[in-house]
Amino acid sequence: MLIYLADYLQQYISGFGVFKYVTLRAIMSVLTALLISFYIGPKVIRWLIRLKVGQSVRLDGPQTHLVKSGTPTMGGVMILFSVGVSILLWGDLTNHYLVITALTMFAFGLIGFWDDYQKVVYKDPEGMKSRVKYALQSVVGLVAAYALYAFHQVPAETDLLIPFMKDTYLHLGAWSIVLSYFVIVGSSNAVNLTDGLDGLAIMPSVMIAGALAVFAYVSGHYYFSQYLHIPYIPGVEELTIFCGALMGAGLGFLWFNAHPAQVFMGDVGSLSIGAALGVVAISVKQELVFFIMSGIFVSETLSVILQVASYRLRNGKRIFLMAPLHHHFEQKGWHESQVIVRFWIVTIILVLIGLASLKIR
Repeated sequence: MLIYLADYLQQYISGFGVFKYVTLRAIMSVLTALLISFYIGPKVIRWLIRLKVGQSVRLDGPQTHLVKSGTPTMGGVMILFSVGVSILLWGDLTNHYLVITALTMFAFGLIGFWDDYQKVVYKDPEGMKSRVKYALQSVVGLVAAYALYAFHQVPAETDLLIPFMKDTYLHLGAWSIVLSYFVIVGSSNAVNLTDGLDGLAIMPSVMIAGALAVFAYVSGHYYFSQYLHIPYIPGVEELTIFCGALMGAGLGFLWFNAHPAQVFMGDVGSLSIGAALGVVAISVKQELVFFIMSGIFVSETLSVILQVASYRLRNGKRIFLMAPLHHHFEQKGWHESQVIVRFWIVTIILVLIGLASLKIR
């Protein structure tokens, strides 16, 4: 029913010639998702409170976080709903890049929803068993990776573009499926690990989505792509609409997630956002640039890996005061707001470096 309604509205909107332009539809996508988030935010929070869907705080985490216990979680449903409605209204639903990205996001959202459900219903901060969650992520990640490979239109889509070097690629062929799998699943878990402070994960996600929107637009534009010496990928510009929706929904969510947070996104939000960003990065052939721009997410993930490895291999010795990395800085005396804003600033710098790769070659 919702799809038919969206199709009707799209036909109505298409009657106004100006709405055929990707740039305008992207702007409308941002505004639509943002306004929807503002509107449903208070309602979603009240609904979660009535359901007693409160955050269970890990006892081995910073003691200052114990006051967050009981704050409504699973607010990521707000993001998914806002993105979904926005792309239904403004996106081309016949575009396979948009469809694969959206389906991947919602599939990872379902995994995160079930994980959150385990936490809030059974009051278990650990949630779903790690091996089960990773297995489900792997299945969805592999399906998405194969779909991107199966539907590729130009040979460059199976190559790995080396940033800051003109016309330099690694020809991967079918091995691009393996790379795509690791990008999608890795990005999903990296955002999930970063989502530990109010607004810490969502704002970098918005910034990176904005940068990927630029890459999507120029990659899908023949003259811009030729001028910038990046692969021309017909149709990928439609992901500008998706990125716009994600930006709007993310900013709308941040309104309620800013310190002190009224709601947390939960795994339903963090897993889905990370996976979606990964799919977009693969589609526009900027996997390595995405790695650079996601430096905060990467650092958070590496801090956990190194901490666990050190603890097991060095008889309980730790590298960081606490992992993930944001907790380490909290333990060093940084206030939560300082950690958040400084991580945002670092992300701005990394995103600008990523965008600079369009011209510095």
